[in-house]
Order: sequence, then structure tokens, then C-alpha cells
Amino acid sequence: MKIIHEKQDLTFLRWSHIRSSSGTAGTFLKSESNLDGSKIYYKLSRFDPLNGVVGHECVNELIVDRLLTVLGVEHLDYELINSRIEIEGKAYDTYLCASKDFKERGESKLALDDYYRLNAIKGESRYDFCVRCGWKEYIDRMIVLDYIILNRDRHGANIEVLRNSRKRTIRMAPLFDHGLSLLCFCNSDEEVSETDIMEDKRCQNFIGGFSCQENLKLIGEKKDVFPNKLYITDKEFIFDGLRGVVSDVFIDTVWNMIYKRYKVYENL
Repeated sequence: MKIIHEKQDLTFLRWSHIRSSSGTAGTFLKSESNLDGSKIYYKLSRFDPLNGVVGHECVNELIVDRLLTVLGVEHLDYELINSRIEIEGKAYDTYLCASKDFKERGESKLALDDYYRLNAIKGESRYDFCVRCGWKEYIDRMIVLDYIILNRDRHGANIEVLRNSRKRTIRMAPLFDHGLSLLCFCNSDEEVSETDIMEDKRCQNFIGGFSCQENLKLIGEKKDVFPNKLYITDKEFIFDGLRGVVSDVFIDTVWNMIYKRYKVYENL
């Protein structure tokens, strides 16, 4: 949840190209380092070779990180770092995300879509499979979260199963990868202001359908899926330190989106 505003020299990082799975223009770049035996993963917002870093997905990661902290849900922690990086010999100044490996010693990871393919009963829905595995609470929280932030990219590899063969344990990975959410397709304050924050846009969901709103029906009768509630006063914590990183228009609109969609869930 930390923001490092002082410029850091990260030109030593080498970036690999990961095409967006949601069809957005541009490329998402990832890197990693291993300092003092601790592996750190880095990722950039949407990158355009002509215009540099043009997206704000890394800011979204921090916002959702803090939202999940407020709601009391286990998740991957991100740092937002003001950095100088180098890509193909050209330097760029940008904010990027850094996170630690969430696997415990001895654990291996498997995408949920692969785990489902290997273990589901014939005709069993993906949601029912997760319920049978004992993951209903986890999946219900994920479904509601994805509605609140309008997550466009909850495909089967963005949900992971962690296994420890020696200890014979299996668990769901902390929630991660929320960059393609909120106002991720807006490139200007004008686009932000014109966005219908309650619109149900088509999303890529491994569990349920293409509608985050329709997927709310999967959780059944109304109940509190989160340990904690969200209050208007939480805005200050969620956006602390972000003024100047993104515009006030962006901050106010994203907050309105989060809070209004949260109230829809609360009133189900």
C-alpha cells in the first residue's frame, strides 16, 4: 500500500512483453529482481512504443489493494514506485507496481482454469466446482469485488491455486491483478468525466458470464461477504498520496464509482 514518490533508478530491470488479454491497445511489460534472496515482481501500466507509458493500471492496483484492506480481504500487496526505467535503450519516467511472491516455501501454483479442467465433474459449473472445493467464501468475495471495480480481466489464469505436495495442502492465492478495472480505458479527464460509472461493460470472467452485474446472482441470498464495510470516510485512506500522480477528476470519479457500486451490493 506504499507509495514511493522519490524517483528510483530501476534502469537495470529487463522487461518482457505481455500482450493484453482484453484487447486493449498497447502492451503490458513485466520484470523481476532477486535482491537479498527476496524475489520482487514489477509491472508497468499500458505501454506504447511511440508514446511511452500511457495507462494507469498500476495506480488501479494500489487503489484496489487499499480497498481490499478496508474490506478485510486477503490480497496481494503492491507498492507504487516513481521510477526511471529503460526499454530498448530508451529511458522513461513512470510509476510502476512492485509486489513480493505470495507463494510460501514448498508451494507451486496452478491456474484455476487448469485445475478445474483436471478435477471438475462432468457438467459441473465453474462456480459449483469452487463451492465443492470449499472456496465459496473466496469466490463470492471475488465476484462482488469484481462488480464494485468493474474488473474486465478475471480470466482463469488470474485466479490461482497454491499446492504444497509435501504437506498435502491446497489453498487459493490471495486476490491479485486488478489493473484492468475502474476507469482503465480512459486516457483523459474528459473521458473520465463522460464515463457512466454504473454501466455494466462486457468483462472476461472465468466464473460466471461476461457481466459482473449478472454474476452477483451467483452468490445467492443477500449476505455480508466481506468482513468489514466500506464508509465514505475510507476515501482518504484509499487515495492517500495519489494527488499529483493522477488528477483530482480521476480520483473523485473512481471513488464515486467504487462507493456507488458498493452500495448496490449492500442493498441486494
